[in-house]
Amino acid sequence: MPRIPAISGPDELAPEHRAVWEAIQGSRGQVRGPFAMLLHSPELAGRVAHLGAYVRFEGVVDPRTKEVVVLAGARELNCAFEWGAHSGELARGAGVTDDVIVAIRDRLTSALSPEDRQLVEYAQALVRDHTVDEPAVKAMEARFGRKGVVELTAQVGYYVLLATVLNAFAVEPLEGSPVLPA
Repeated sequence: MPRIPAISGPDELAPEHRAVWEAIQGSRGQVRGPFAMLLHSPELAGRVAHLGAYVRFEGVVDPRTKEVVVLAGARELNCAFEWGAHSGELARGAGVTDDVIVAIRDRLTSALSPEDRQLVEYAQALVRDHTVDEPAVKAMEARFGRKGVVELTAQVGYYVLLATVLNAFAVEPLEGSPVLPA
């Protein structure tokens, strides 16, 4: 049970904030998870959603890379909702194989390809150590370009933001979502 009630409909918002609900619903198809919590501060919810629309749906980083990084961050933060939301259709639809999903879930980076290991270890370093070393940045820049490494790094931060909201308020995964073991 969430620690604060989710905002479950636009009628729970003041009329001047209902456009935020509509924008989130329009970009994601529905309002749930972190956004149902963030809407307690509609201005914050709108700004986070705007950033998320760019990070998730636009930008220069390809969808598969984005999903590997999301899964790595969700695993590092043990965020069951984020894991459940991304480890199924979203990751698979972006081309992430079951073997990669299982390796991230089980923290078996040695089972990953060098390219996927690089992504996972980059996200892990940011979450665990709050930084990455210069060789890691240079390697990611060589792989994705300067704009790409900046966007990839911001993506890790964005999903960490969502995971902290989800974890702080004990938002449970959607029914039927893949389970993240402890």
